Amino acid sequence: NWAGSSWYFLRYIDPHNDKEFASMEAMKYWDKVDWYNGGMEHTARHLLYARFWVQFLYNIGLVPKKEMIWTRVSHGMVLGSNNEKMSKSKGNVINPDDIVEEFGADTFRVYEMFMGPFDQTAAWSMESIRGCGKFLDRVWKLQELLNDEEGYSEKHEKMLHKAIKKVSSDIEEMKFNTSVSTFMTLTNEFYKDKYLTKAEYKTFLQLLNPFAPHMTEELFEILGETKTINETPWPQYDEAKTIDDEIEVPVQVNGKLKGVVIVPKEAESEEVKAKVQEVETVQKAIEGKTVVKEIYVKGKIYNIVVK
Repeated sequence: NWAGSSWYFLRYIDPHNDKEFASMEAMKYWDKVDWYNGGMEHTARHLLYARFWVQFLYNIGLVPKKEMIWTRVSHGMVLGSNNEKMSKSKGNVINPDDIVEEFGADTFRVYEMFMGPFDQTAAWSMESIRGCGKFLDRVWKLQELLNDEEGYSEKHEKMLHKAIKKVSSDIEEMKFNTSVSTFMTLTNEFYKDKYLTKAEYKTFLQLLNPFAPHMTEELFEILGETKTINETPWPQYDEAKTIDDEIEVPVQVNGKLKGVVIVPKEAESEEVKAKVQEVETVQKAIEGKTVVKEIYVKGKIYNIVVK
């Protein structure tokens, strides 16, 4: 009974062929399925059977390759608020239309992507969806913090380049929840600094657009843009501007962590040592003892051995 769902993706390649399920020419042209996605409960069913069928079809010469799918992914299940599978009999079903009516489609979309890792089960939470609504309200009000500065500000530049890199990677890897976390962090930073430039807001809206398309397009228009976000190129980042100039270096005394110092990334041992000597917890740990040696593993750890 799983036969139909074990080879239909091949039929999509050549749906009007009345001589064979798909021609070899069409299958070679379209090559493999890029992304095959299914529910977790299908992992050991048609997601797995699809491979078996292709192996069989390859053995009898009807498909060009042993594997006709590049990537298989199983997504997690959304449970009811009582942590049980949604069903009418249990009364824990959520009607998407009701959520859109109360909170709007953008809030619904952001929450769905924020509720947990794509491949793991998550329970529905009305409290969390309200939190996503409040987050989007804050994004809307960011326009009140705009200043007249051109381009990215010196303070926000590195943060934005990191965000572009992170969100770009997250979308490719289906890590939508961590993208939303990045948006929330950016928003908090903008409010903390009480300003952002038009260029910074524009980039922020472009990154957020796949998650909250309606609101971001409206804000883009308010900023005076004549093109939609969908018509603009995806923001690019400079790798050099995603690397921190300063790093945190843990300090150990006889193998036990006693503090952390923040130093320039390229700092040499003498500069790090001077910082270490200012840490009160380290001073107490070596007080009255003889320092046998100090070892700095560049960029990683500062060790002090005492007796």
